[in-house]
Amino acid sequence: MSVRTSGTTATADGSPSGGSASAPPPAVAGGADALGAGLGLDPDDLPDGLVVADEAGRVVCFNAAAARITGIAPGAALGRSLEHALPLQDIEGRRWWRLTDPYGGLAIRRGQPERNLLLGGREVLVSARYVRKVPTGPVERLVIALRGTEARRRTELSHAELIATVAHELRSPLTSVKGFTATLLQKWERFTDDQKRLMLETVDADANRVTRLIAELLDISRIDSGRLEVRRQRVDMTAAVRRHVQAQTTAGQRPDRFLIRMLEPLPDLWADPDKVDQVLGNLLENAVRHGEGTVTIEVGPVSDATSAEGTSVTVSDEGPGIPEESMSRVFTRFWRGSKRGGTGLGLYIVKGIVEAHGGTITVGRAPAGGAQFRFSLPVAAPAFLA
Repeated sequence: MSVRTSGTTATADGSPSGGSASAPPPAVAGGADALGAGLGLDPDDLPDGLVVADEAGRVVCFNAAAARITGIAPGAALGRSLEHALPLQDIEGRRWWRLTDPYGGLAIRRGQPERNLLLGGREVLVSARYVRKVPTGPVERLVIALRGTEARRRTELSHAELIATVAHELRSPLTSVKGFTATLLQKWERFTDDQKRLMLETVDADANRVTRLIAELLDISRIDSGRLEVRRQRVDMTAAVRRHVQAQTTAGQRPDRFLIRMLEPLPDLWADPDKVDQVLGNLLENAVRHGEGTVTIEVGPVSDATSAEGTSVTVSDEGPGIPEESMSRVFTRFWRGSKRGGTGLGLYIVKGIVEAHGGTITVGRAPAGGAQFRFSLPVAAPAFLA
């Protein structure tokens, strides 16, 4: 048996030989030979590390990705025993191949699930498959998959960043709540009714801020796990837009700053009204906070002939807009268009809500130069018919 990998061949006696084979090796079911001969695919084409050991535990395949992940040259591994070619250890320092004993032990074992192991100071994700001709027969081929830990580290970094952001956002309102309540409890009689009201209104606003942040975290958890529930009811998008504009003017924005355009007739829309409100509120707040000039909200039927029937909403402003190089990152976690506060989670949640409805959301440049967000929701069906 011979297997060509990285220009090196491991022959039947375990010794590597240089050069490429003049003809492909005979296919062996379940092994690296079958991979090359049956699919016309060289092991070096695989994105993950591949190490194959024969029935005697000698390495017969060590692809380029395995060399990159482990830092071991293929020539130094081919033909050697698995324990010496790939000296893996668990986090307690035990030798992995002696601990798992793939060629001995229970004959019903089929492999090892992926786990984090150490290789000369490197962290490597390792999984193994035991290939047997018969279910309880001897192991004839040991196939090991190797992956680097970069992706896991990025996930851990994202989680750490989320925790840091949440801790930072919680600290300020909770400090305010604690300070005002402690002051009121200790010196209640010294304050006038107006002063007490101001303090209590501040506590109420900060408590609402904490509640919104907790709701955002729950939404992120549901979006990431695919458990975001959509309770569909009939939604009047026109009334919803007008309600959010009214909330902005009540909060102090000039009424003439908002322009609503309705392109009727609109199809009946069945969506989750609370989540639609969350999307509209976030997009309008972003336009008001980060944009300038008139904020235009256009509601109309989906006009794209390739899309399902539905309703689209476009929110645009006349501010500086979003730089072209940043548009691909707008809907990612922690993206902030300016230094005007916020967690950077709002648009990530908006995208998750829209997609949970089966809709789409895009960002671009408005005709007046500002940012333009457009989301479309399909008509769908009511919850009791879904």
